[in-house]
Amino acid sequence: MRVLVTGGAGFIGGHLVRRLTSLTGCETAVIDNLHRGYSRHSLPTPVPFHKIDIRDAAAVENAMHGQDVVFHLAAQSNVMGAVADAGYAFTTNVVGTYNVLQAAARANVKRVVFTSSREAYGDPKTLPVPETAPMQPKNAYGASKVAGEVYCRLAAHQGLETVVLRLANVYGPGDRDRVIPLFATAAAANAPLTVYGTQKILDFVWIDTIVDALIKAGFDRYIRGPVNVGSGKGATIAELAHRVVSLTRSSSEVRIVEERAQEVGRFVADIRRGKKLLGLSEPADPLWALPRLLEA
Repeated sequence: MRVLVTGGAGFIGGHLVRRLTSLTGCETAVIDNLHRGYSRHSLPTPVPFHKIDIRDAAAVENAMHGQDVVFHLAAQSNVMGAVADAGYAFTTNVVGTYNVLQAAARANVKRVVFTSSREAYGDPKTLPVPETAPMQPKNAYGASKVAGEVYCRLAAHQGLETVVLRLANVYGPGDRDRVIPLFATAAAANAPLTVYGTQKILDFVWIDTIVDALIKAGFDRYIRGPVNVGSGKGATIAELAHRVVSLTRSSSEVRIVEERAQEVGRFVADIRRGKKLLGLSEPADPLWALPRLLEA
């Protein structure tokens, strides 16, 4: 089985690649432009690495030859980063995804697993949010993921197996520039932790759960239609901030300020479909691994 991971030098991609290399009979390669990825040296040494930008259609097509399964994780994956540079988010997340799907179809790849996001829903009316909820993104990142899903659906109609996973807020070792690593860095420096909005509640899911779901989506029976991947539980950002301060024994102050208009304020995934198709479990506490992470 030959497997290609786009964005394989990033946070989620790196964890996935390390798991793939432990599977018998799985030959894994990585492409990444290192825009947010770490470096080729962060990957297991036997893994072939190609510095490729998925906006380069010819380069993507060359890398796709002979592959059986593609995990498509390459993206501008930061909401505020996409707001700051909407052009890069569009060309990477929409044009890049189109390039990956087109190249996969021409190379007779069996399946592409696409990592979408809970941002596709925008601000939902009710919680938890099922896959049937309308997609009403409120920022450039969410819009780009909706477009990527549409192209996946079109590719599936043309014969390419595409599996869409809508990820909640993933946390784990190696992440950066998102709420938990930002809070941890601030707490380590005894600097203030800033919470945007008094009622903000999100679904946090541990990285190993995401990798398990990706592996099943890539190699088990074909799943038609999107699947939420989360914990099925919500935690307020204020609660998260106070727990980080407590666990790190920091003297940091938690400051609550006005919510940022571009960000989704409330999300908890309905994971009933994920339980059935991907074996997801619902932990009592979505932040159960936070102590492990902060101690690492």
